[in-house]
Amino acid sequence: MITTGVWPITVRNVITVAAVVASVLLAGLAVFQVLLAAGRPLGRLAWGGRYEVLPVSLRIGSVVSVVSYAVIAWLLWRAVAQPGDAGPWMWILTAFFGLGIVMNAASRSRSERLVMTPVVVVLAACCLLIALR
Repeated sequence: MITTGVWPITVRNVITVAAVVASVLLAGLAVFQVLLAAGRPLGRLAWGGRYEVLPVSLRIGSVVSVVSYAVIAWLLWRAVAQPGDAGPWMWILTAFFGLGIVMNAASRSRSERLVMTPVVVVLAACCLLIALR
């Protein structure tokens, strides 16, 4: 245990911070996807950046993404609360976000590359920290 002026740095604290950071990012992404599903002109940041306003099929994909983010957040917090019960989920999520890094970095949309790639890097790092526990 390392002691700072504020609180001791423990594995538990690091894991909790990683889960909080990931949850905040997932919540932000969920809000973003809701805005996309509602027809807001933010498409340059998602789904390859081809459309400013998403067509119906991609709006449905945005709604599915919101549900997926909720499930991912639940799995994150379950792994924090019950580390022995996390199973392979945290490794699967780490790989999922790792693939997301590659996909966002390869996007034709410069906006998506610049904004979403760092977001997914942080999500992958948070999941990795929790998985290594």
